[in-house]
Amino acid sequence: MRIVVLAGGTSTERDVSISSGILVADALRKKGHEVVLLDIYTGYEKDILDVDELFKINYSFTDKINVGETISDIDEVKENRRDKSERYLGESVIDICDFADITFLALHGGAGENGQVQAAFDLLGIKYTGSGYFGSALAMNKGLTKSVLIQKKVLTPYGEIFKTAEDAQAWNRFPCVVKPCSGGSSVGINIVTNADDYANSVKEAFGYGEDEIVVEEYIKGREFSVGLLGGKALPPIEIIPKEGFYDYKTKYQAGAAEDVCPADITPEEDEKLRKAAEETFRALHLENYARVDFILDAEGNPYCLEANTLPGMTPTSLLPQEARAEGIEYPELCEKIIEISMERYK
Repeated sequence: MRIVVLAGGTSTERDVSISSGILVADALRKKGHEVVLLDIYTGYEKDILDVDELFKINYSFTDKINVGETISDIDEVKENRRDKSERYLGESVIDICDFADITFLALHGGAGENGQVQAAFDLLGIKYTGSGYFGSALAMNKGLTKSVLIQKKVLTPYGEIFKTAEDAQAWNRFPCVVKPCSGGSSVGINIVTNADDYANSVKEAFGYGEDEIVVEEYIKGREFSVGLLGGKALPPIEIIPKEGFYDYKTKYQAGAAEDVCPADITPEEDEKLRKAAEETFRALHLENYARVDFILDAEGNPYCLEANTLPGMTPTSLLPQEARAEGIEYPELCEKIIEISMERYK
């Protein structure tokens, strides 16, 4: 197959996306596919475009990225763009994706994961992996996610949505969790125990360009994630941070957390987590594959925190570890995601 792997973009998860994209492209090439790795924002910035040749040479816009402890400088990325335009889609992105059999979305956060790219590709007739625009939009907005889960009777922490820092002062339950409404990779998320820390965390959450934030009750317990392929849950994985909680730094720095898969839990807890993950998948109208994050409290109740429609595929990412526990190695996982996604176009 001829496959475009789209990565990069302008979200706070740009570096994570590029890391995922490099690995996915490499794995698919090893399986015999012709693969173009493209930055969705910068595109192909050369005057002469021979799309057929790009696939023959397995073009990549980069071959190396290290996910640091802090997010990348998006202003610098925008400044270095050749055409200096305000468009999200870079030069020749549509032409190259249109030439491919399918586009593998290795995007994380922002327009790449909130349904905007998916909707554009639907209108243009470009095939892609992952959930459609509707499920992507629901899952990306943590406020909408919480509303849907409550309606569908999926257990989730109590929370409220605030549109200004002033409105957020109405919250008075501690400890609590403050998070940007549409961010990913735990960027801007803080667990706070008092009013002073709360005010600072609210200010930080609004500092990522969000026009609303989510504040929710803190549930004490063990952290788990459950991946899904074709709507069917994979073995739950437990995340045990060596310090603090599972934030951006812990997620992408090797050795910062211990991942246990299959998780050391009872058969009843395993069943509860898988069932809750599949219920979440259906409630949010997700498709093809996803990952759902949970807190399991002392009584064995799984509280759904959020759903990820384009889970990370980096060296420390959770979905590949869960798939491996089912006997699915990384290259096969990438192909299986494409196979499942192609079913919707038959």
